[in-house]
Amino acid sequence: MEAISPADIIRRIQTENPWWGSDHTIGSPYREMKPRPYFDLFLPLIKETRAVRRAVVLMGPRRVGKTVMIYHTIQQLINEGVSPKSICYFSVDSPVYNGLSIEKLLGYYGEASGVDYKSDEVFAFFDEIQYLRKWETSLKSIVDSYLNIRVIASGSAAAALRMKSQESGAGRFTDFLLPTLTFYEYMYLLEKGGLFEAPNEGEPGRMFFLAKNIEIVNEHFLHYLNYGGYPEVIFSPQIKSNPSRFIKSDIIDKVLLRDLPSLYGIKDIQELNSLFTALAFNTAKEVSLRELSQNSGVAKNTIKRYIQYLEAAFLIKIVHRIDHSAKRFSRANFFKVYLTNPSMRAALFSPIKEDDGIIGSLAETAVFSQWFHSSDTTLYYARWDDGEVDLVTLDAEQKVNWAVEVKWSDRPCGNIQELKGLISFCRANKLNKVLVTSKTGIVKKGLPDIELEFIPTSLYCYTVGYNIFHGKKHSVSKEK
Repeated sequence: MEAISPADIIRRIQTENPWWGSDHTIGSPYREMKPRPYFDLFLPLIKETRAVRRAVVLMGPRRVGKTVMIYHTIQQLINEGVSPKSICYFSVDSPVYNGLSIEKLLGYYGEASGVDYKSDEVFAFFDEIQYLRKWETSLKSIVDSYLNIRVIASGSAAAALRMKSQESGAGRFTDFLLPTLTFYEYMYLLEKGGLFEAPNEGEPGRMFFLAKNIEIVNEHFLHYLNYGGYPEVIFSPQIKSNPSRFIKSDIIDKVLLRDLPSLYGIKDIQELNSLFTALAFNTAKEVSLRELSQNSGVAKNTIKRYIQYLEAAFLIKIVHRIDHSAKRFSRANFFKVYLTNPSMRAALFSPIKEDDGIIGSLAETAVFSQWFHSSDTTLYYARWDDGEVDLVTLDAEQKVNWAVEVKWSDRPCGNIQELKGLISFCRANKLNKVLVTSKTGIVKKGLPDIELEFIPTSLYCYTVGYNIFHGKKHSVSKEK
């Protein structure tokens, strides 16, 4: 039986680095793909590695565009004058690299390119690095040993990457999370930004984008709920015709059946899969460990661990409960579970229509999934015996900062009695202004002590996604 030879490895490296050729460009189809807005946040980190001795670890759920972002980064570095042969890319999950260390890969890169990687400036990209054993210690060694090598690693086993990065790479790794698409990014990639009027184009004091035609925007929002989490899906009619095959098989199943069991030693994969399916079906609904344990026959401590695993894999997010007075409970007996992107539910079960009963929960999931992109905003929901408020934030003194009630209906715009729980909560917490999302309605309703502002859910999601991204972009610009 023949073994893989050094010549085979060198040929593979040369194939994976087409920009070493005469035209110095990344291959098709990457050239034609529009970069995600997050590219503008990622690129400065790569350039910063020239001055700071750190590796960048690009992590995120499967199929959100990490490899595409790497290729776009490579092209930009070349455009800015970096020698093409000073950039090396390894698709680590390729069988030809099986069993090789980072040091060995760099050695073969030197043979393939003629670059002295030990002294020349090098940008080394390791895609799907989790397939290398003890990658985190090897990566740290490279960062410590070679000042000239700028290392960028990526991987889809996000839970594993985050855990090992924090354990072994403290002070040497910079983590960059690439999430699923916000509604703002979704419309940006589809080049539909012209459907919106920015706040500074309208009346003074307006905080939200408006739609030139809300019905058309809502059509796109419905598509976002069904298909909008992953860049490949929105441009592929074939995937849209069968999202289960792509999202479930290529994203969710690989996380549940391979990533999490290998990382945490989970033995009962069917039990984990069953729990995730139940949580996904009930996204935006309140659950409890006791209820989940009784329905599944699984011990509460085991379910708690499973939920922690699913959060670490960026499949779900837990939101905790506060009471009518905005006090947090000493024991988190009840909580809400949200999918990190609503399109996962459509893939697991079936796409929805605008009048389906579940659309209210998916609209609420979409609202929360926009906020999950913010690293400095902690979300809560309020519930008491006869009322609930969907989204609440607290300030540093644990007082209510702002609140949002999520509706996929215009009915409350004309009948604020349907919002008596929200109004009661505002009065109890001295909120004189509160936001309610609607389907199409844009209106302000005044009570003697409270102003209720109604804005369509789709516009709220677009505005939140836009503001979070551009807030991060502003922070990056300010740091430079």
